Amino acid sequence: MKRREFIKDMAFGSLLLKFPPDLLAQSTTYPDLAWIQGESPAQITKEAISSLGGIQRFISRGDVVIVKPNIGWDRTPQQAACTNPEVVKTLVELCLGAGAKEVKVTDNPCNPARRTYARSGIATAAKEAGAKVLFPNPHRLKKIPLNGEWLKEWEVYTDFVEADKIINVPIAKTHSLSRLTLGMKNWLGALGGNRNQLHQKLDQIMIDLAAFFKPCLSVMDGYRILIRNGPQGGRLSDTQLFKTVVAGVDYVAVDAAGATFFDIQPQDLPYLQIANQKGLGEINLEKLKIEKRAI
Repeated sequence: MKRREFIKDMAFGSLLLKFPPDLLAQSTTYPDLAWIQGESPAQITKEAISSLGGIQRFISRGDVVIVKPNIGWDRTPQQAACTNPEVVKTLVELCLGAGAKEVKVTDNPCNPARRTYARSGIATAAKEAGAKVLFPNPHRLKKIPLNGEWLKEWEVYTDFVEADKIINVPIAKTHSLSRLTLGMKNWLGALGGNRNQLHQKLDQIMIDLAAFFKPCLSVMDGYRILIRNGPQGGRLSDTQLFKTVVAGVDYVAVDAAGATFFDIQPQDLPYLQIANQKGLGEINLEKLKIEKRAI
């Protein structure tokens, strides 16, 4: 089933909550998580995807793909408020190499998009790789049924709804409200409207959004992480060079791995605990097959 067909079914009230059959068939063959450390953001990203079976496991010829980084803040890569541009560039190259018809890179930042896209280095890197870089366009917003437990509908950028596949590419950071901002919180960047309202029930919102967007792959940028004053930081002393990428199909497990970067137990984050109880993913890393290595 193409992802756009899945989303259309969801919008009309379908309860179909399945991964593509070919993805399920291969899920026991490969590790649940690839946890790769090394000096080069590009190389550890390539190695993580290779460990999971290669990009062809996730992207098919002719797919329209959204690569969704965090481009939220007017910060440089060294300030670790946005996804590392080399990680984004590598994923775009891999998708196009697998025969994707088009790869789009987009986010709805907190700071003005033209500044964040430029200063983060993501716009230049993505374009160099062959991606179509999209600024948030209010004309591309549509109120869509999300069928969440708390969030029933919201304005969503239609590029996400129309894509065949989405790859979520967050950066690991601290956050004043949710303690950490990882993959599941990254979905707020696919929305329009008054997103501040969503902070009232932020844990449940993250769960509802992740279940709706359902990425085919999550890649956690932990190359340089923001350990203080998140989510935007500003000082180099707020960051730590961690030189790590974690990738997997189970987006809850990827976030659980990201929590450990900060010496936080996944069970101590309410949204991960609830997501696990709902059967959306695993937070006990000891139950997972993890390929962890340095290159």
